[in-house]
Amino acid sequence: MDSKQIRLRQALSAQAKPEASSVATRCCKAESKPEVAIRCVSAKTTAPTTGKDGGRRGSSGSDHGEDEGRHGFRHLPAPSRYTSKSKPPHSPRRRRGRRPATMRSLRAAQSLASRSLLLSAHALHGATASPAAAAAAAGGSRWGNPPPPAPAPSSRALQGGVAGAVSFSLTFATVAAAEVQAKERLPADLLPQNVVLYQYQACPFCNKVRAFLDYHDIPYKVVEVNPLSKKEIKWSEYKKVPILTADGENLVDSSDIINKLQRKISPDVESTSEEETKWRRWVDEHLVHVLSPNIYRTTSEALESFDYIANNGNFSFTERFAVKYAGAAAMYFVSKKLKKKYNITDERAALYDSANTWTEALNGRNFLGGAKPNLADLAVFGVLRPIRYLRSGKDMVEHTQIGEWYQRMEDAVGEPSRIEEGQE
Repeated sequence: MDSKQIRLRQALSAQAKPEASSVATRCCKAESKPEVAIRCVSAKTTAPTTGKDGGRRGSSGSDHGEDEGRHGFRHLPAPSRYTSKSKPPHSPRRRRGRRPATMRSLRAAQSLASRSLLLSAHALHGATASPAAAAAAAGGSRWGNPPPPAPAPSSRALQGGVAGAVSFSLTFATVAAAEVQAKERLPADLLPQNVVLYQYQACPFCNKVRAFLDYHDIPYKVVEVNPLSKKEIKWSEYKKVPILTADGENLVDSSDIINKLQRKISPDVESTSEEETKWRRWVDEHLVHVLSPNIYRTTSEALESFDYIANNGNFSFTERFAVKYAGAAAMYFVSKKLKKKYNITDERAALYDSANTWTEALNGRNFLGGAKPNLADLAVFGVLRPIRYLRSGKDMVEHTQIGEWYQRMEDAVGEPSRIEEGQE
């Protein structure tokens, strides 16, 4: 190669360098976007060279004419839009939508439930949650950052966990006890048929019979007798209540009615225990005689009692008014005679003593019959039921220990098995 050719190449090279530099400068001034800046860097590092035909070409070595030789970055593959360290610019199209409110609430509820379960478990076992378990319960970190260490459960959380466990235990025990006390339905062939009870709603002896029928789920109809005319039982020679008809037979006297029904529904049981017989007799000979002096103790209590009798008895409108006031006045004076007859000096003290006597007889048992009520339980419950929500009954429950037993009896006897009109 002679000296002329060498000088020509040097001149062409010197002329090409300012052009490449000016192109890169113009690109950087024209655009400040990240992709343009990357392309400008490419333009600086890809100095064009001359091809065999004297035309400029890019660094790739392929001939593309003068324009693509000046902008050698055009044939390069498109660079990534963002670097690993840069965050994407705000763009509505690429932004991820928020979760619906329902989904967020569900996640929050799940997280809260998980935390509650963990705290309850820790409270019961005396352990503290590990940070990993706490992070899993809380749902973890949203952006992938390591979760902070979980604090130890507070005393309040421990108390809540223990309370939840105790509540579950008590509920389970209550359900188990209810299953033990649950009454058994009688077989259809042992059920008395066509049972009709002639009664006074407030009569303690009638309530004894109703307690027995309700506990054994024996369906029965009720005929409320008018105590003034007694026209509903004119057909009977026996003029007192209760009277019960069953299977075409007329039964009278509350204790005899219960005995005959018991033999009907439990033919395999020959006799009751001595304890049961003793307390049934105590109800008829003592407990019922304590009630009247208490419910008619004062004029206001006598009016309260006869208001209940008038509203629940079989009376016309005019009879109801007369019975409430005339009956209350009459029974107020009758109660004073009953006190003398049964040697009662303090009505309330006698009532409380009777209630305490009964609870002592239970001797720690749920019922006198043990796990289930027997006939004595039903008799005591029956005669107390008319006064339970009168002033005398409320005082009795407040000042004695009989309330718990009475509540158990209410649960055991359950809903009335009485057939209302129109249910036939």
